[in-house]
Amino acid sequence: MQIHDSAFPIGSYTHSFGMETYIQAQKITDKQSLLNFCKTYLFSNLVFGDGLFVKEAYALALKQEFQQLKQLDQLSHAMKIAKESRQGSIKMGKQFIETILPLTDSELVATWRELIKKKEIHGHYAITYGIYAAHCQFDLEDVLAAFLYSSTTALIHNAVRAIPLGQSAGVQAIHLLFDPINEAVELVKEKTLDDLSNSSVGIELASMEHERLHSRLFIS
Repeated sequence: MQIHDSAFPIGSYTHSFGMETYIQAQKITDKQSLLNFCKTYLFSNLVFGDGLFVKEAYALALKQEFQQLKQLDQLSHAMKIAKESRQGSIKMGKQFIETILPLTDSELVATWRELIKKKEIHGHYAITYGIYAAHCQFDLEDVLAAFLYSSTTALIHNAVRAIPLGQSAGVQAIHLLFDPINEAVELVKEKTLDDLSNSSVGIELASMEHERLHSRLFIS
């Protein structure tokens, strides 16, 4: 609960991962269009990308497979086509590990941080998240549900500010995502790294366009 609290400083409130481009283009204007975006992000991006990376990092961390974790981090980097998406994931990953480090005695987490400092790895958020979840021995299904939930609801919280959208509409949108998130968890559980893909082309293009918007509320 603590690592998903809004007061836990990983910087998710500064990133829209391309959503702001759609908002400025008037393609996301209300609760329904926001839900459509979040579902696309969930099923076309997270299920076949960061959701899988969390699951695989969790499994590798349990076995202390450092070399394979490093390769997984590199694969995560290569999967993120847009520059802002890559940088956003790295920034959140670095902030996450700096915040959890004083809270844990995990040698694995400490070693991972040293690898980041030495620039031997990028330190993507999904990988670091999976490593910490394995150290804490959280249930994998709970880990996936929490990760997918926090990733999509962060977008809704940001959209409430950017559209702008009323708080009540934001709460309703989150509630309507409960079933899709549960469905997404089941999809991630049955998939492997062979299923990795990046089919959210529109979101990637929006992320590329975002860095050239005239004015921006968000970093990505």
